[in-house]
Amino acid sequence: MERKQCCVKLSVQPSRGLMDEKFIVRVQSVPPGFNLTVHALHHCEDGHSWEAYGHYTADATGTVNVSEDPSLGGTYSGVEPMGLLWSLRPVPGSKTGLRMRKMNVQTPMEVTLSVYQGHMTEGFVDQVPLASVLVERWYIAPGIRRIPVTEGGLTATLFLPPGPGPFPGVLDLWGGGGNLVEYRSALFACHGLASLALDYLTPKITKETGKMVDNEYIETAYRVLQQHPQVLGSSIAMLGLSFGTSVTLKMAVYSEVIKLRCAVCISGSHVQPVDGSLEQIMDFFHKNAANIRIDEKNQVIIRDLLLPIPTDPSFKVDVGRLQCPLLLVVGEDDQNWPAYESAMDMKEMMERAGNSHLLTVLSYPNAGHLIEPPYTPHARASNFIPINTRQKSRFIFRLGSCGQSQKLSRALTTVSVALCLFSGVSVGWGDGGTLSCSGRCLEEDAGLSEGKSVQHQKPSSYLFIQPVIKVLRTETH
Repeated sequence: MERKQCCVKLSVQPSRGLMDEKFIVRVQSVPPGFNLTVHALHHCEDGHSWEAYGHYTADATGTVNVSEDPSLGGTYSGVEPMGLLWSLRPVPGSKTGLRMRKMNVQTPMEVTLSVYQGHMTEGFVDQVPLASVLVERWYIAPGIRRIPVTEGGLTATLFLPPGPGPFPGVLDLWGGGGNLVEYRSALFACHGLASLALDYLTPKITKETGKMVDNEYIETAYRVLQQHPQVLGSSIAMLGLSFGTSVTLKMAVYSEVIKLRCAVCISGSHVQPVDGSLEQIMDFFHKNAANIRIDEKNQVIIRDLLLPIPTDPSFKVDVGRLQCPLLLVVGEDDQNWPAYESAMDMKEMMERAGNSHLLTVLSYPNAGHLIEPPYTPHARASNFIPINTRQKSRFIFRLGSCGQSQKLSRALTTVSVALCLFSGVSVGWGDGGTLSCSGRCLEEDAGLSEGKSVQHQKPSSYLFIQPVIKVLRTETH
C-alpha cells in the first residue's frame, strides 16, 4: 500500500456547511477489502482536542462510503453518517469533565478528517495519514446578521436571516450556567427565524448592581424582538432549556406583556414558587439540597431537588391557563431535572383544564439532560458551575457517547422549533419532502400528533433539517 499512498482519495461533500447539515465522506482508490480507519480531529476554542474514528473495510471497488457502510468499531459502530461528529470525545490524556461548546459563532468548527491504514484505536499522532481533508462546520451562514443588543439594559444578540423579512421571532433562553450563548440562535436564523439570544442570569446589569433581573427584563427582551421592523410581531415564541424552561413557562402563563405564538421547553420543569423572583426560584430549587446525590464516579445528580412533584398549586406554573401551543422535549434519563415527571404532571394539569390539545410531548428513552442541535458531541458528564453556587462540580448531562436516543435528541432542537413554533408554517427539505405545521401539531410523517406523548425509536428522514429549508408565513402572503 505504501506505493499507492498518494493515490488514496478522501472527499467530503460539502466540506463547508452548517453544523446541522449532513455531509458525505468517501474514501476511494484503495484495494478491495482494504481495512482502514477514518479519523476526525477537532481543536476546540478552549485549547483541548477531541477525536472520533470508525473502522471500515473497502468494497469490491476499493471504496468506503461512511454514509452507507457500517463502522466495524471505533467511537461508533454501524451505519452512522455523522458518527465522526457526534461521537467526538476528548483525546486520551485530556482533563476530565470537558464539554464542547462553540462560543464564537463567527468562526467555524474545523475538523480534520484523515484516513489511516488498518483498524487503529490509538497512536494517530504518530502515524502519517493516507489522506486528509479539512472540514468546516458553521453555526452561522453567509448573509446572517449578528446584532449585539443593549437596548433597555439587555445583554443579548439578535440574529436575523437574509432579506427584508418580516421573520417569525424566537426569544432563546439558556439554562442555569448563565452567560450569553449564541450558537442555537445563530442556527435558527439560518433556517428563517429571527432569534434573540438573551443572557438573563449574568447580564451586564447584574454584574454592575449585584442583583438578579426580574420579570420586566424578560418582557423588555420580548418587546425589543417584537418591535423590530424585520420581525413578525404576531409570531413570537419562547424557547427555554433547563432553567430557561422555568422562565419560559412562567412568562407564557402569567405575563400581561408577553403573548406567544408557541412555547418550547427542553429538559425543564414547571415546579417553582409562582410568585417568586428569579432569585427566589433558584433558592427554592436548592432548599432540598439534602436530596443531591453523588454517584460512584463523583458525578452530581440533582434531579431529586424537585421531587416529588408538589401538589400545592402555589408551587407549580398553572399550565391549565396556557393559551398557546406548548412543546415539551424531555430525556427520560435526565439526571439534572425531573423533566419526564414534570411533563407528565403538566399533561395531567392540561387535561383537567381542557387545554391539552395545545400540548405535544417528545419523550426520548435513554436520553439525558442536554438536548442540543444536531450532531453536537457530548460526554456523559461535564464540569458545570451553577450560577447560584459558583462551585464547579461534574454533572451528568447525557447518557454516554452512543445510543439511538442520544442521536435523536441531538437532531431535535432545530427541527422542533422550525416545525412547531408558528401556525401557517410550511417547511421544505432538499429531498423534495414537505411538512406543514399548524403550530399545534406536526404531520404524521414527523411522528407527532396533537396533545400526544411520542417516544421516538428511529429517526425519520425529517429529523435532520437541511440548509435549504424554507419558512413560508401565511400572514405575509
